[in-house]
Amino acid sequence: MSARRPTLDEPLIIFKFWKNRKHDAIIVSLSTFEGKNLVDLRMHAMKEGRLVPTPKGLAMVVRRLPDLAKAINNALRKAQELGLLDDDGVAE
Repeated sequence: MSARRPTLDEPLIIFKFWKNRKHDAIIVSLSTFEGKNLVDLRMHAMKEGRLVPTPKGLAMVVRRLPDLAKAINNALRKAQELGLLDDDGVAE
């Protein structure tokens, strides 16, 4: 029998970066919802000086995180290969 995985009492923000000059942000977090551990990549909009989550985003069970990481890394390599980004990841 497999051991039960830990759950999170509150969402844990892993990374945050600004999406645009309007101060919308993309926030990556880990959380537990209805007993399932999730990774969430969500756009947050600036409203009254606070970042508020929007419906725009992606949430999936955390066991799919290695697949997501592989897809993002493949997209990064291809964008660099096509000259869409510099080798250091900066857009032209």
